[in-house]
Order: sequence, then C-alpha cells, then structure tokens
Amino acid sequence: MTIKSFGRLVLCLAICLGVGVAGSLSTKPEIAGWYAGLAKPSWTPPPVVFPIAWTTLYILMAIAFWRLWDRAAPSALRGRAMILFAIQLALNAAWSPVFFGWHGIRTGLVIVALMVVTITATILSATRVDRIAAWLLVPYLCWVLYASTINAGVVALN
Repeated sequence: MTIKSFGRLVLCLAICLGVGVAGSLSTKPEIAGWYAGLAKPSWTPPPVVFPIAWTTLYILMAIAFWRLWDRAAPSALRGRAMILFAIQLALNAAWSPVFFGWHGIRTGLVIVALMVVTITATILSATRVDRIAAWLLVPYLCWVLYASTINAGVVALN
C-alpha cells in the first residue's frame, strides 16, 4: 500500500466514523429520557448493541468507499458509485439528528427508507466497479433494513 493509498483509507475512515460520532452527539442525550419513553417493537435490541453494530458498519463502509476511490479505475461507473455512496452517507448523517434530536420519528422513517434505496443503488452500482466494495456494503444494507422496521414500529406504536 502506498502512502497515497493509506492516506485515502485514513480519510475514508475519518469521514465515515465522523458521521457516526456526529450522530451520537444527538443520540446519546436522548437514550435515557425520550427514547426510553417510546413504545418500541419487541425486536428492538438493547441500546448497547447500536454503537457496536454501527462502529463495525462504519468501518466496512469506509473500506468500501476507499476501494471505490483507490482500487477501482476512474470511470463514469466509479463516479456514479461514489456519488451514490456520498448521498446515502448524507442521509445517514441526517437520520440521528432528525429522529433523536428533533424527535421526528416519521421524518426519520422517510430518511431511512431513502437510505435503503440509495444503499441498494450504491451496491448495484459498485458491483459493476468493485465487487468487494459492493459486498462490504451488504451488512450495512441488512442493518438499515432491520433498523427501518424498528423505526416503522416506533411510528406505529407512538
């Protein structure tokens, strides 16, 4: 790995993990109070599961993005996959402040639904550029699908 490649990997990790840290700033203060008071579906895991799952997923996302940026040859397809990645990451960054910070459970559901669509599109687009990058995003899609059922359950129960 070259210094340039390593620098790109570090930047991708910083961006993705930074989104996670930023989200936690609006999430953490609401866990014990507002979120604890919500009716939640029976399949909602305990709060301790979320930071473990998300940290793992942000690392996988960062490696996927790095592979698209560093390992895939420049092309329109690569550019499309990277733009879709950026869009889904922006939606990811928006969800926590909306759901936890503003208590926007319905708007959060719209955002998470858009995330499912854009993550799927990112995976499909990345498959044509770097299959490993695409596969690294599959656990993320599975988790967001699961999280969307929790969000929908919160909307239905509250």
